[in-house]
Amino acid sequence: MDRIILFFASGFFSGYAPLASGTVGTLVGIAIYILLNQLPLKLYGILTLVIVIFGIWLSYRAEAILGEKDSGVIVIDEIAGFLVTMFALPMTWQTMAIGFFMFRAFDIFKPFPIRRIDQRLPGGWGVMLDDVLAGVYANLTIQLLRRVMLS
Repeated sequence: MDRIILFFASGFFSGYAPLASGTVGTLVGIAIYILLNQLPLKLYGILTLVIVIFGIWLSYRAEAILGEKDSGVIVIDEIAGFLVTMFALPMTWQTMAIGFFMFRAFDIFKPFPIRRIDQRLPGGWGVMLDDVLAGVYANLTIQLLRRVMLS
């Protein structure tokens, strides 16, 4: 069972990349986004929420297995965060690239209150929700940029 938990928590073992595991996990998120984006928006949203909820449990269990808080191996949070980033945005290579860089920037720099959530929420909640919020920030920023550029 531990191996199955780590398989999903590590983004199909992409979290074991020797460098920049969060970035590699986000690339897996792009592949999943491309698959899920074919679905109606409502179903995309529901599946993203399921991944977030499942990710909280997976992260909690993976931390226990690995014996490490918010281990770099755990990248289900990056996958979920990228899916949140891309919610209700058009699937173009440009939008995906901007989404990738925006999400990574918010995830790395952790503006308020992301850092506080990361530090204060225990277990899987802290692992997942800081990335989900980084995804919300990235999504709102891209939505705003699109409105400004299209008007």
